[in-house]
Formats: sequence, structure tokens, C-alpha cells
Amino acid sequence: MIILELILAFIITFILLVLSVYKGIFLAYPLFCGLMLFFMVAVKRGYRVKDILIMALKGAKKSFIVIKVFILIGVIMSMWMASGTVPAIVYYGIKLIRPDVFILSAFLISCFVSFLIGTSVGTSGTVGVALMVIAKGGGVSIPATAGAIIAGAYFGDRCSPMSSSASLVAHLTDTDIYNNVKNMIKTSIIPLGISIIFYFAVSRIFPLHSSSKVITSEIAKVFSVNLIVLLPALIIIVLSVFKVNVKVSMGMSIAVAFLISILLQQETVLNCINYGVFGYSLEKTNPLYPIIKGGGIISMLKTSLIILIASALAGIIEETKMLNIVEAVTYKANSRPQLFKNLTITSVFAAAMGCSQVFAVIMTNMLNKRAYEKNNMDNSVLAIDLENTAIMISALIPWNLALFAPSTILGADASCIPYLFYVYFLPIWSLMILNFNSKKRKFFVVDNSI
Repeated sequence: MIILELILAFIITFILLVLSVYKGIFLAYPLFCGLMLFFMVAVKRGYRVKDILIMALKGAKKSFIVIKVFILIGVIMSMWMASGTVPAIVYYGIKLIRPDVFILSAFLISCFVSFLIGTSVGTSGTVGVALMVIAKGGGVSIPATAGAIIAGAYFGDRCSPMSSSASLVAHLTDTDIYNNVKNMIKTSIIPLGISIIFYFAVSRIFPLHSSSKVITSEIAKVFSVNLIVLLPALIIIVLSVFKVNVKVSMGMSIAVAFLISILLQQETVLNCINYGVFGYSLEKTNPLYPIIKGGGIISMLKTSLIILIASALAGIIEETKMLNIVEAVTYKANSRPQLFKNLTITSVFAAAMGCSQVFAVIMTNMLNKRAYEKNNMDNSVLAIDLENTAIMISALIPWNLALFAPSTILGADASCIPYLFYVYFLPIWSLMILNFNSKKRKFFVVDNSI
């Protein structure tokens, strides 16, 4: 009976989440309903209400590190806009675009910007929107352009030191974020190279027929565009090389952007504080209004609430061992490829059920970490595998916020999924390499025994 109630709770929560995404209902509502359903299941299992609340709080605490980074990202995005950093990145990025390789350019520019700001939503909402405007005006395929932008956005969402998802993985696995970033870059070299070939081929199929200079000219009118305004981004890159704490480097970048906003962009101190809290925006009559706007602490509160509830839900599921049957199956893995396969499968279900990267990462980690420990795998191995599965796979689920949010910003839909080549090729490549290395080791073991 308890098993039936558990399955029912999963089904109802899943349906509510999917419906809310497609109906545009704030995701915190169905997640909270799911939290209450699992709360009742835990009570049915004999747990005291007080203990269940402690479990939820313990789970919620895991999200605090992500929420802190999220708030800093909100401030840094608004200040980078006010200082002219984001407009300059868009300005110089568009200048580099060649019509015959537009899709490839969109992918590479998105990779660069996402690595700097560490967020797929931020990348989509700034340079992504600008690239979509150009694509629409130049007759380029909208799904192909959106796919290239989102795929590039997940390059940084996965391996930027500023990424909240990278911070969450490092926190859950008790690993160093900079070592994780180094490992992620290593494992992404070949998938990135093959993705470049893919997007080059798509560019030849969907070339840009006309290029509008309206965006760059408007940016030059509104902002003082020069190399100095790129200093806040340069600070992030340099301090990342020296492995300075992410929150410290982000804080320094915000401070420099604040000063540039006042000294170069002629903003007032009060305006800058307002931007940091409520987000940056231009006058609605300005052609750049739909592109250069957003950020701020307030913009991150809704997402932070979703993450908080999802983490509390994961905490109850983990502490009550509701999914111990699944964990028992994953625990049987006795090789690196098997571990990765299990991680991939559980990632798909967690990403589909939880509708958020955070839930997918927490649940996937919970269901597989004991198997990694049994096989004497270092935590850094689990970290890189989580990045190559839960983080990336979330962006392939149409109703998961990881894809739904950036695609909505770009005015695209699920038709962009086939063009998310980098996103789905990276897990495939990782599995291929693990299988190849495993077979190679078996061959040499047999060969040595002869």
C-alpha cells in the first residue's frame, strides 16, 4: 500500500509540474504540492511531523550555496549591463559574425558569454536575444539558431566557475570547483570540436541572407563601448585562473562594474543600487529595451524559491529512503561504464520529474553516490559524471526549466532540441570513451595472462 501511495505521489507531482510549465504557472506551486504529498507519504510511513520538517530543512540547506551564487549572478548581470560590459560583448560579438557561418558564430559567441557569466538564462537573455533578432531579420532557421545559442549557453552553465550548477555539484560531492572546471574543460574538448563541425555544417544549410547593423549602432549610441568596460569580465577570467573564491571574484567584478557605470556610463549611485536590486532596463522606446535588460536580486528570488522547495523535497525523499529500491539497483554497478549508465538513466527520470537542474543533480547524486564509494571512485569522478549527465540532460527535457526558460526567452520551442548537439553529444561521447577504455583494459588483462 505504501509503495502504491509513493508511486501515486510521483505521478501526481510529475503531472502537476508538466502542466504548470506548459500553462505558465509559477513552478513553486506544483513543487509545493509535491512537497506536501511526499510529506504525507512520510507520515504514513510512521515518521513524526517534527522529524520530517527537519529532513526538509536539511535538504533545503543544500541549496543555500546555489542561492548565494544566484543572488550574486543577479547583481553581476545588472551591473554588467549598466557598466556596458554586456552591451560591449554583444557589440564586438556581432561585429565578428560572418553571414555564411552565422549558426556557428551564434554557438561560439554563446559559449564565450556563458563561460563569463555562468548562466544559460543570462546568456540567452542578452546576446542570445540579439542573435535571434539578427536570425529573424536574415531568414535563418529559428530552431537551428535557438539550438546553437542554448547549446553554447550550456558550455558555460556546465563549466564556468561562476555557474551556480557547478557550485552545487562541487558542494554535494565535496570537491574543489576549480579542479572540477579543469576536468570539465578537458572532457569537453573533443565534443566541442565535433560540435563546431556540426554547427558549421548547419550554418551552410541555413546561411544569413542579410545582416542588420541596427543593434550595434544603437549600442554605440547608448553606451560608451571600449575595452575598459570589458574589465569586469576580465576580472572573472583572471581570478578564475588563480583559483580565487568564486564569490570573492564575483564581488570584485561587481565593485569594478559599479565604478565603471558611474565614471564611464554616467549613471548615478542611486541608479546603480536600484539596478542591483531590481534589475537593469532602458526606456521602453529604446530599440535595445528587449535585449539589454534584466538581472537584479529580485529576478533571482522566484528561481531561488523553486530551488529551495525542490531541495526540501529531495531531502525528504533522501532521509526517508523512499527510493531505496532504485538505489539498490544502482548499487550493483561494478564498473565505470555501468556507473555512468546508471547515472544517465536516473538523471533522465530526475530531470523529467523535478523539472529543474537542482532537483536532478541532488536526486541523481543521492541515488548513485554509494555505488561510486563501493567502487572506490574519487569524488571528483562523481562530480564530472554529474556534470556530464544531470546538468546536460536537464536541458533536453522540454518541460524542465533548464530548457523551457532559455527557449521561451528566445521565442523558440521544442523544435530546437535536434540542434542542441553539444548538449546531447557530450554525455554520448563520455559513455563511448568509458566503454572504449573499459574494453581496452580488459584486452590488456587477457593479453597479459596469455
